[in-house]
Amino acid sequence: MNLSFLKLNKSIIKCGKCPRLVKFRKKISSEKRKQYQNETYWGKPITGFGDVDGKILLVGLAPAAHGGTRTGRVFTGDRSSDFLYKCLHGVKISNQSYSNNINDGLKLKNAYITTALKCVPPGDKPNKDELNNCFNFFHNEIKNLKNLKTIIALGKIAFDSCVSFFKDNYDFKEKVHFSHGRIYSLPKNINLVACYHPSPRNVNTGRIDEKKMKQLFKVALKLN
Repeated sequence: MNLSFLKLNKSIIKCGKCPRLVKFRKKISSEKRKQYQNETYWGKPITGFGDVDGKILLVGLAPAAHGGTRTGRVFTGDRSSDFLYKCLHGVKISNQSYSNNINDGLKLKNAYITTALKCVPPGDKPNKDELNNCFNFFHNEIKNLKNLKTIIALGKIAFDSCVSFFKDNYDFKEKVHFSHGRIYSLPKNINLVACYHPSPRNVNTGRIDEKKMKQLFKVALKLN
Protein backbone atom coordinates (compact mmCIF):
# COMPACT_ATOMS: atom_id res chain seq x y z
CA MET A 1 0.00 0.00 0.00
CA ASN A 2 1.35 3.45 -0.91
CA LEU A 3 2.22 6.15 1.61
CA SER A 4 -0.88 8.23 0.81
CA PHE A 5 -3.18 5.38 1.79
CA LEU A 6 -1.11 4.47 4.86
CA LYS A 7 -1.38 8.05 6.11
CA LEU A 8 -5.09 8.23 5.29
CA ASN A 9 -5.89 4.93 6.99
CA LYS A 10 -4.04 5.97 10.14
CA SER A 11 -6.17 9.12 10.32
CA ILE A 12 -9.36 7.08 9.79
CA ILE A 13 -8.51 4.68 12.63
CA LYS A 14 -7.77 7.54 15.01
CA CYS A 15 -10.97 9.47 14.20
CA GLY A 16 -13.34 10.31 17.05
CA LYS A 17 -15.33 13.18 15.52
CA CYS A 18 -18.79 11.66 16.01
CA PRO A 19 -19.65 11.16 19.72
CA ARG A 20 -22.76 9.07 18.97
CA LEU A 21 -20.81 6.64 16.79
CA VAL A 22 -17.87 6.40 19.19
CA LYS A 23 -20.26 5.56 22.02
CA PHE A 24 -22.11 2.97 19.94
CA ARG A 25 -19.04 1.15 18.64
CA LYS A 26 -17.66 0.95 22.20
CA LYS A 27 -21.00 -0.43 23.40
CA ILE A 28 -20.95 -3.14 20.71
CA SER A 29 -17.35 -4.05 21.53
CA SER A 30 -18.16 -4.58 25.21
CA GLU A 31 -21.61 -6.15 24.82
CA LYS A 32 -20.46 -8.90 22.46
CA ARG A 33 -22.61 -11.51 20.78
CA LYS A 34 -22.56 -14.82 22.61
CA GLN A 35 -20.63 -16.65 19.89
CA TYR A 36 -17.90 -13.98 19.97
CA GLN A 37 -17.50 -13.64 23.74
CA ASN A 38 -13.89 -14.82 23.65
CA GLU A 39 -12.88 -12.46 20.85
CA THR A 40 -11.40 -8.99 21.17
CA TYR A 41 -13.45 -6.63 19.00
CA TRP A 42 -11.66 -4.15 16.76
CA GLY A 43 -14.01 -1.43 17.97
CA LYS A 44 -12.50 1.40 15.91
CA PRO A 45 -13.29 3.04 12.55
CA ILE A 46 -12.82 0.74 9.55
CA THR A 47 -10.50 1.53 6.65
CA GLY A 48 -10.88 0.40 3.07
CA PHE A 49 -9.20 -2.74 1.77
CA GLY A 50 -7.93 -4.14 -1.51
CA ASP A 51 -6.00 -3.20 -4.64
CA VAL A 52 -5.16 0.52 -4.49
CA ASP A 53 -4.23 0.38 -8.18
CA GLY A 54 -7.60 -1.11 -9.11
CA LYS A 55 -10.23 0.43 -11.37
CA ILE A 56 -13.26 -0.65 -9.32
CA LEU A 57 -14.40 0.73 -5.97
CA LEU A 58 -17.11 -1.15 -4.06
CA VAL A 59 -18.87 1.01 -1.48
CA GLY A 60 -21.09 -0.13 1.37
CA LEU A 61 -22.83 2.11 3.88
CA ALA A 62 -20.98 1.22 7.09
CA PRO A 63 -19.23 -1.63 8.93
CA ALA A 64 -21.51 -4.33 10.34
CA ALA A 65 -21.85 -4.36 14.12
CA HIS A 66 -20.46 -7.87 14.54
CA GLY A 67 -18.69 -8.09 11.18
CA GLY A 68 -16.28 -5.27 10.40
CA THR A 69 -16.57 -3.70 13.84
CA ARG A 70 -15.52 -7.04 15.30
CA THR A 71 -12.90 -8.18 12.79
CA GLY A 72 -11.34 -4.87 11.77
CA ARG A 73 -11.90 -5.34 8.03
CA VAL A 74 -14.79 -4.14 5.91
CA PHE A 75 -17.28 -6.84 4.81
CA THR A 76 -15.61 -9.53 6.92
CA GLY A 77 -17.04 -12.11 9.29
CA ASP A 78 -20.77 -11.84 8.60
CA ARG A 79 -23.38 -13.33 6.28
CA SER A 80 -23.33 -10.40 3.88
CA SER A 81 -19.62 -10.95 3.31
CA ASP A 82 -20.18 -14.69 2.77
CA PHE A 83 -22.46 -13.95 -0.17
CA LEU A 84 -20.45 -11.01 -1.51
CA TYR A 85 -17.14 -12.83 -1.67
CA LYS A 86 -18.65 -15.94 -3.16
CA CYS A 87 -19.76 -13.71 -6.04
CA LEU A 88 -16.51 -11.73 -6.25
CA HIS A 89 -14.54 -14.98 -6.36
CA GLY A 90 -16.84 -16.24 -9.08
CA VAL A 91 -15.77 -13.37 -11.37
CA LYS A 92 -12.11 -13.55 -10.25
CA ILE A 93 -12.06 -10.23 -8.40
CA SER A 94 -11.10 -11.99 -5.14
CA ASN A 95 -8.69 -14.88 -4.67
CA GLN A 96 -11.03 -16.76 -2.33
CA SER A 97 -14.76 -17.12 -1.73
CA TYR A 98 -14.84 -16.07 1.93
CA SER A 99 -13.78 -13.21 4.19
CA ASN A 100 -13.55 -14.43 7.79
CA ASN A 101 -10.79 -12.41 9.45
CA ILE A 102 -7.91 -10.07 8.61
CA ASN A 103 -5.41 -12.94 8.53
CA ASP A 104 -7.31 -15.24 6.17
CA GLY A 105 -5.18 -14.45 3.10
CA LEU A 106 -7.90 -12.59 1.17
CA LYS A 107 -6.73 -10.43 -1.73
CA LEU A 108 -8.64 -8.36 -4.27
CA LYS A 109 -7.67 -7.92 -7.90
CA ASN A 110 -8.47 -4.66 -9.68
CA ALA A 111 -10.82 -3.60 -6.87
CA TYR A 112 -10.88 -1.72 -3.58
CA ILE A 113 -13.72 -1.92 -1.08
CA THR A 114 -14.74 0.66 1.52
CA THR A 115 -17.70 2.20 3.32
CA ALA A 116 -19.19 5.68 3.10
CA LEU A 117 -19.35 5.74 6.90
CA LYS A 118 -16.35 4.34 8.76
CA CYS A 119 -18.20 3.41 11.99
CA VAL A 120 -21.36 1.40 12.56
CA PRO A 121 -24.36 3.69 13.28
CA PRO A 122 -27.26 2.78 15.59
CA GLY A 123 -30.02 1.16 13.56
CA ASP A 124 -27.83 1.40 10.46
CA LYS A 125 -29.01 5.00 10.13
CA PRO A 126 -26.28 7.66 10.11
CA ASN A 127 -26.96 11.34 10.69
CA LYS A 128 -26.16 13.83 7.95
CA ASP A 129 -23.34 15.39 9.96
CA GLU A 130 -21.80 11.95 10.56
CA LEU A 131 -21.77 11.23 6.84
CA ASN A 132 -20.31 14.66 6.17
CA ASN A 133 -17.48 14.00 8.62
CA CYS A 134 -16.65 10.76 6.79
CA PHE A 135 -16.98 12.29 3.33
CA ASN A 136 -13.55 13.86 3.88
CA PHE A 137 -12.08 10.35 4.15
CA PHE A 138 -14.17 9.13 1.21
CA HIS A 139 -12.97 12.07 -0.87
CA ASN A 140 -9.35 11.18 -0.15
CA GLU A 141 -9.93 7.51 -0.96
CA ILE A 142 -11.32 8.47 -4.37
CA LYS A 143 -8.45 10.93 -4.92
CA ASN A 144 -5.86 8.28 -4.04
CA LEU A 145 -7.39 5.62 -6.29
CA LYS A 146 -5.57 6.93 -9.35
CA ASN A 147 -7.00 4.35 -11.77
CA LEU A 148 -10.61 4.48 -10.56
CA LYS A 149 -13.18 4.05 -13.34
CA THR A 150 -16.24 2.47 -11.70
CA ILE A 151 -17.96 2.72 -8.32
CA ILE A 152 -20.34 -0.10 -7.36
CA ALA A 153 -22.69 1.12 -4.64
CA LEU A 154 -23.87 -1.79 -2.48
CA GLY A 155 -27.37 -0.78 -1.43
CA LYS A 156 -29.56 2.31 -1.78
CA ILE A 157 -28.11 4.19 1.18
CA ALA A 158 -24.56 3.70 -0.09
CA PHE A 159 -25.78 4.76 -3.55
CA ASP A 160 -27.43 7.90 -2.15
CA SER A 161 -24.26 8.67 -0.18
CA CYS A 162 -22.14 8.46 -3.33
CA VAL A 163 -24.55 10.72 -5.21
CA SER A 164 -24.61 13.23 -2.34
CA PHE A 165 -20.83 13.26 -2.22
CA PHE A 166 -20.49 14.03 -5.93
CA LYS A 167 -23.22 16.66 -5.82
CA ASP A 168 -21.54 18.36 -2.87
CA ASN A 169 -18.02 18.23 -4.27
CA TYR A 170 -18.39 18.36 -8.06
CA ASP A 171 -20.61 19.88 -10.72
CA PHE A 172 -23.09 16.99 -10.74
CA LYS A 173 -26.75 17.92 -11.11
CA GLU A 174 -28.20 14.87 -12.84
CA LYS A 175 -31.34 13.39 -11.27
CA VAL A 176 -30.70 9.77 -10.39
CA HIS A 177 -32.59 6.98 -8.67
CA PHE A 178 -31.53 3.63 -7.28
CA SER A 179 -32.31 0.68 -9.51
CA HIS A 180 -30.22 -2.50 -9.47
CA GLY A 181 -27.92 -2.60 -12.48
CA ARG A 182 -28.49 1.03 -13.48
CA ILE A 183 -25.32 2.85 -14.56
CA TYR A 184 -24.75 6.60 -14.29
CA SER A 185 -21.88 8.78 -15.48
CA LEU A 186 -20.24 10.79 -12.71
CA PRO A 187 -17.68 13.59 -12.90
CA LYS A 188 -14.02 12.59 -13.37
CA ASN A 189 -15.16 10.01 -15.99
CA ILE A 190 -16.32 7.63 -13.28
CA ASN A 191 -19.25 5.23 -13.67
CA LEU A 192 -21.68 4.66 -10.78
CA VAL A 193 -23.36 1.24 -10.74
CA ALA A 194 -26.35 0.67 -8.47
CA CYS A 195 -26.35 -2.75 -6.80
CA TYR A 196 -28.56 -4.42 -4.23
CA HIS A 197 -26.86 -4.85 -0.88
CA PRO A 198 -25.64 -8.45 -0.33
CA SER A 199 -27.65 -8.71 2.89
CA PRO A 200 -29.30 -11.94 4.09
CA ARG A 201 -32.68 -10.22 3.72
CA ASN A 202 -32.11 -9.49 0.03
CA VAL A 203 -30.67 -12.96 -0.61
CA ASN A 204 -33.37 -14.84 1.31
CA THR A 205 -36.21 -12.98 -0.40
CA GLY A 206 -34.72 -13.63 -3.83
CA ARG A 207 -34.22 -9.96 -4.60
CA ILE A 208 -30.61 -10.84 -5.38
CA ASP A 209 -28.90 -14.14 -6.07
CA GLU A 210 -25.44 -15.28 -7.15
CA LYS A 211 -26.30 -15.23 -10.85
CA LYS A 212 -27.63 -11.64 -10.75
CA MET A 213 -24.78 -10.37 -8.62
CA LYS A 214 -22.06 -11.99 -10.72
CA GLN A 215 -23.69 -10.65 -13.89
CA LEU A 216 -23.57 -7.12 -12.47
CA PHE A 217 -19.89 -7.53 -11.58
CA LYS A 218 -19.13 -8.80 -15.08
CA VAL A 219 -20.80 -5.71 -16.56
CA ALA A 220 -18.78 -3.50 -14.21
CA LEU A 221 -15.54 -5.18 -15.27
CA LYS A 222 -16.32 -4.48 -18.93
CA LEU A 223 -16.74 -0.77 -18.17
CA ASN A 224 -13.05 -0.45 -17.38
